[in-house]
Amino acid sequence: MAKEKQQQTETCEVFLYDEQVVGKVKEQIAHQRFDLLADMFKVLADETRVKIAYALCQETELCVCDVASIIGTTNATASHHLRHLKNLRIAKSEKRGKLVFYSLDDEHIRTLLLTAIAHQNEEVSK
Repeated sequence: MAKEKQQQTETCEVFLYDEQVVGKVKEQIAHQRFDLLADMFKVLADETRVKIAYALCQETELCVCDVASIIGTTNATASHHLRHLKNLRIAKSEKRGKLVFYSLDDEHIRTLLLTAIAHQNEEVSK
């Protein structure tokens, strides 16, 4: 019964919206690429790829062999996951001789990941 009452208070009882605010926000939404943003979050929705991205937050760069050792997989599996991160500009790579090193694409990605982890840790400690 309490849950039913809570659900009732979480919705508007009448349909009335602010045309100016709605128009402004719709305009802002129209100029964004949410499809790419959704794809980025889909890639990060995989636990292994989030571990890799977090590892890349801890070190400036890691080679594929380092990543494979960190996540406990083969080089091929690590490389597969790193390729996904690179395709969506979460990570970037540089080949040096026979090794390929990966790093986060930019500081925005580091901020996004560390902020999400901080948020998760707050929720866990409550």
